[in-house]
Amino acid sequence: MAIMIISVIAYLIVGPLLGGFLSGCDRKITAHMQGRVGPPIRQPFYDVFKLTEKEDITVNKIQDFYVLCFLIFIIVTGCLFFAGQSLLLVFFTLTTASTFLIIAAYSSTSPYAEAGAQRELLQVMAYEPMVLITAVGFYMSTGSFDVSQIMTSESMPIWALWGLFIGFIFILTIKLRKSPFDLSMSEHAHQELVAGLKTEFSGKTLAMVEVAHWYENVMLLGIVFLFFANGTIYGAIIGVVVCLLAYFFEIFIDNSFARMKWQAALNSAWIVAAVLGGVNLFVLLLV
Repeated sequence: MAIMIISVIAYLIVGPLLGGFLSGCDRKITAHMQGRVGPPIRQPFYDVFKLTEKEDITVNKIQDFYVLCFLIFIIVTGCLFFAGQSLLLVFFTLTTASTFLIIAAYSSTSPYAEAGAQRELLQVMAYEPMVLITAVGFYMSTGSFDVSQIMTSESMPIWALWGLFIGFIFILTIKLRKSPFDLSMSEHAHQELVAGLKTEFSGKTLAMVEVAHWYENVMLLGIVFLFFANGTIYGAIIGVVVCLLAYFFEIFIDNSFARMKWQAALNSAWIVAAVLGGVNLFVLLLV
């Protein structure tokens, strides 16, 4: 119980700090890949603090409420994960958080935000099958859905879940909103959706969205870490290294590919889930 409480408190405090740091590294690495100097690594924190000082200009108050629910459910998702609870509950709560963000965009009645919300729905449809298959794979290989028991398994789950790991890294590109799957929102000026579902968000509301993404990114990397956890120090070190490599790989992909159409994102994600996920589960069933 004590370890669980400490883990949750650590996530609440360290989560946004680590997430903001990763976002700053993302900008810096992206700038170097494009031949620019780029902003300082601490720039995301400056941006969020600046947003909190700006005047809130929103279409309606219910929009702010939905965004607040999005932030709360993202935080709850991370707390459940680092408290060692069921992966099914973690993924269900994560999907609920995404639903609140989509509803917030729809409530603004902006054509850009509505188009971004529609694409966000399509992205959820794209990655959810792989997410659920991943949870089932962990259960079949370790005998439990609970993160706490998976963390202390005798061997690294990666040896039995190699296909699911590759598939999860694939959909991680969608969850992190990196090219070629930055369909619903984008930091790039050439995006025809402007800022997508974030178009009508400003001030503290937009700051909450950014902080929520920091929390979410840390939790998603925690799932990557779970593939290498075996209750030992070397397993933890390997897991952390792989998380950093996976995040750098996503940045590299983001700067190497143009954005795809939503049809390509949906079809490719389902094919990966069916082939890699399905084959991996079939092998586990035979073993």
